[in-house]
Amino acid sequence: MAAITSPESSPQPRVYFQTPPGTDETEIPVRKQGRVTVKYDRKELRKRLNLEEWIIDQLTDLYDCEEEAIPELEIDVDELLDLPSDGDRASRVKDLLVDCYKPTDDFVTELLDKIRGMQKLSTPQKK
Repeated sequence: MAAITSPESSPQPRVYFQTPPGTDETEIPVRKQGRVTVKYDRKELRKRLNLEEWIIDQLTDLYDCEEEAIPELEIDVDELLDLPSDGDRASRVKDLLVDCYKPTDDFVTELLDKIRGMQKLSTPQKK
């Protein structure tokens, strides 16, 4: 609720905000940092988001469809990063894209270039 002072009590009108009855004025909500940004580097999260958007764009082109119509497949970047070599990563992605009728070599090569140097985002073990 707002209370406006009368013109007689001060040269300029002022607005004061009052807390509703029954609430504690000392209770100030504190915005906590999100759990995800505490555990992971914000820059790394941004890179991962950009990569996922790029993958979706590429898959819509490869499958000639809208995003909602892309066949059920999951390209897990952390899983790819766990594989020991680029050859293993490439074969894993090609296995996922087995039903794609367009050539996928350029997509696979670009994807491997983009994930090179990325960090895994698996959750750290609690102590």
